[in-house]
Amino acid sequence: MGLVGAAFTPTVIVVNVFRRSPRMSLSFRRQAALLTMAAAVSAPVYAIRYEGQDFPGTVQLGGATLHLNGVGSKVFVMRYSAYLAALYVPQKANTPDAIYAQTGPKRVELRITIPIVKDVSTQEFVKAINKGVNRNSTEAEKAAVAERVKQFNTAIAEVGRVKKGDVLTIDYLPAQGGTVLAVNGKVWGTPVEGQDFYAAFLKVFLGDNNSDLKLRAGLLGQPG
Repeated sequence: MGLVGAAFTPTVIVVNVFRRSPRMSLSFRRQAALLTMAAAVSAPVYAIRYEGQDFPGTVQLGGATLHLNGVGSKVFVMRYSAYLAALYVPQKANTPDAIYAQTGPKRVELRITIPIVKDVSTQEFVKAINKGVNRNSTEAEKAAVAERVKQFNTAIAEVGRVKKGDVLTIDYLPAQGGTVLAVNGKVWGTPVEGQDFYAAFLKVFLGDNNSDLKLRAGLLGQPG
C-alpha cells in the first residue's frame, strides 16, 4: 500500500465500526469522530507523485512553510535514474533568478534511486558540485565562495557512500548559520555561511549551463 493509502487507514476503520455497531454509545461515537478528525489533520498531503514516490506539497523548515517548486530526475549512464530531486522555496517561481533572490529557508531534497549498484561514493557529488559551480558562476562568484565550497564538499565526502533509499537534504537555514547537509536526518559538517553560497549550490541544478536540462526544467516546474 502506498503512503497515501496508509495515511487514511484510520478513517476506514472508524467508518466500518459505525456501520457494524449502530447502538454504540454517543460518548464512544464522539471519541471515534475526534480520532478520525485528528487522523485527517495529521495525514500528510502529497502534491505530486513522481516515479513512484510521493512528495509533500509543503514542508516546515526553520519556522517557515516552504512550497514544492518542482521535482526532477537525474539520469546517469544506461538511462537509469540516480536520484530524484525536489526543490522547496518560500514562494513558487519558474525562473532561476527568482529562486536565488528569495530570502529565508530553502531546501533541496535528493532521494537516491540508483538500482544498478549497491551504493555510490559521495565523491561523485563532490565532482558534480565543483563542475556545476565552475560552469554556472562568474569568476568573482567562484572566488567569493571557493573556501565554502571546499567546506561543504568536505562534509559530503565524510558521508562516504550512499545507497538506494537514502535521502539527502541540503537546507538553507539563516537562523542556524547557513547551509546544512543531512543524510537520513543526520547532520554532517557545520553550517556553511551565506546566501551567496546557497545560490551557487542551486546553480548546480538551475544554472543556464546545466548539463541536465530536463532536471532543471522539473525543479522550475516547467515542461521537460
